[in-house]
Amino acid sequence: MDVKLREVLPFSVSGLQVRTLNVAEQQPDTARIGPMWERFFVEDVFDKIAHKQPDSFMYGVYSSYESDASGHFDVTAGAAVTAPSEDFAQIQIEGGDYLVFSAKGPMPDSVIQTWGLIWAYFEDNPQVRRKFATDFEVYTGPETVAVYIGIQDSAAFSRSSN
Repeated sequence: MDVKLREVLPFSVSGLQVRTLNVAEQQPDTARIGPMWERFFVEDVFDKIAHKQPDSFMYGVYSSYESDASGHFDVTAGAAVTAPSEDFAQIQIEGGDYLVFSAKGPMPDSVIQTWGLIWAYFEDNPQVRRKFATDFEVYTGPETVAVYIGIQDSAAFSRSSN
């Protein structure tokens, strides 16, 4: 898998939000992310977000981590905004170094497979540590996604990619 290091400047996203756990997402009766995205599309939420940046992509943002991948976290489905949207949750994407994992293919399977590869990447490269501050998916087309994972030390990535 091609992994790139990118510096991201802070920006804001507004949209629908749920709080969940990875273990809860494994069971259809407790999963909250899929139903949130379904509501996002059925209700045309993307088009209803006030103060949306011109040409904004669709974002899936992971934030407010309780601890690490095993704790609670928030997921926001939304758009980049220039000001808070009163009718929706608001999240600030932290600036900093991110690893970018890109995928193409039918959604949501493609993004789910990419997350599996991300977890494997961090398992295989323990010297590269996640921040667990904000991570996000950018949907640049109907079958393309880039997943940005915040990392603590970009030098550790440079050492792991040699």
